[in-house]
Amino acid sequence: MTDTIFAPATAPGRAALAVVRLSGPGVRDAVAALAGGVPSPRRASLRRLRDLDGAPIDEALTFWFPGPASYTGEDGAEFHVHGGLAVVDALVEALSALGLRLAEPGEFTRRAFQNGKLDLAQAEAVADLIDAETSAQARQALDQLGGNLSRRYDGWREALVEALAVLEAAVDFPDEDLPEDVAARARGPLEGLQRELQAALLDSERGRRVREGFRIALVGAPNAGKSSLLNALAERDAAIVTATPGTTRDVIEVPLVLGGYKALLADTAGVRETDEAIEAEGVRRARAWAEDADLRIWVVDAHGSDGAWREAGELARAGDLCLLNKADLVTGLDGDRARAAAADKGLETLDVSLKSGGVEAVRSWLTERVVAALSAAEFPAATRLRHAESLREAAERVARALAQREPELAAEDVRLAARALERVSGRVDPEAVLDRVFSSFCIGK
Repeated sequence: MTDTIFAPATAPGRAALAVVRLSGPGVRDAVAALAGGVPSPRRASLRRLRDLDGAPIDEALTFWFPGPASYTGEDGAEFHVHGGLAVVDALVEALSALGLRLAEPGEFTRRAFQNGKLDLAQAEAVADLIDAETSAQARQALDQLGGNLSRRYDGWREALVEALAVLEAAVDFPDEDLPEDVAARARGPLEGLQRELQAALLDSERGRRVREGFRIALVGAPNAGKSSLLNALAERDAAIVTATPGTTRDVIEVPLVLGGYKALLADTAGVRETDEAIEAEGVRRARAWAEDADLRIWVVDAHGSDGAWREAGELARAGDLCLLNKADLVTGLDGDRARAAAADKGLETLDVSLKSGGVEAVRSWLTERVVAALSAAEFPAATRLRHAESLREAAERVARALAQREPELAAEDVRLAARALERVSGRVDPEAVLDRVFSSFCIGK
């Protein structure tokens, strides 16, 4: 990493302030050239910046961070300038003229990782914190940045290392005066670790749902009130509502914040048999989205008596919600029959009238469910898919080690399980994985 890089760290556009940050071996010379000297380390200094021709750029608060006591571990600096486009463009041009290179997305944090300032899980947390839209997302990202996820994986890895030491002693020193059951002594700790990893796997979706959003599908027959419910919960007209059946053809997704957690609410096409090609595709997409959702709200027109509720009811699962809409009207046959079917399936039932303000009861129910699903005292074992994949591989390797008869083979499986866990912190990650992680960052981070 011999290049010296720079990038605006604030969003482009007119603003009161803009921050341009630098990192690399040439930072000291660049600061001296533009600011007429280098300020004291980690102290704000008001300097008039000038380009190589001596033309003024701006008066800026200038910060000098000599490495390794910097974000990246290299020499670093920041210029806090006025946020006008002309000022930022002039500073960018001056830095380019000095031979500095515009940073790639995530390059500052990648350098911090490569210089040992952060592990890979902490580096991912930086991106998550920047992208956080809810208090729960920010809280999870801060905890991960503080090392909570890494410490959990390091604890498992240490347990594997201890078991590996016992197994390798049995392999490497068979003729020494060791107890005959020395290899068997690794079994108890490995069985305990296996239980922990399996429990963590069951919980691995929670962290990802906090990051990406708890997925809620609205399913039901045409004109049951799904789009009206979406609009009421979103507090805007996100979906078209008409009396014509089949108005919704595609999946309409709306983000919500429920109890501090992000949720993704999807209005789907009314589920029914149809020969119309576009509507049939909408129904197929509705089924697919509902299948992958964390929760389904089965919306039923309780006033009807045509049996249209049945087909959509097949998508509901135990723990979902059956929403009997139009409770302000006389209940038809469909309301009573859907209620009985919901009870048989293990669904909760809620009677509402969306036209009479019943949406708040739905919002309250959803908030309670989302908070119960995503909150827990322990930090989640995975916040990204790659964490869950490493966790699953480690669990499988531990299970194989326990099934091995020969200590040599068991030791190899334990070693591979430890390597799988090490990938979460980035100790053994290949370059391709690093490229994927840091490409999701913004330019100035």
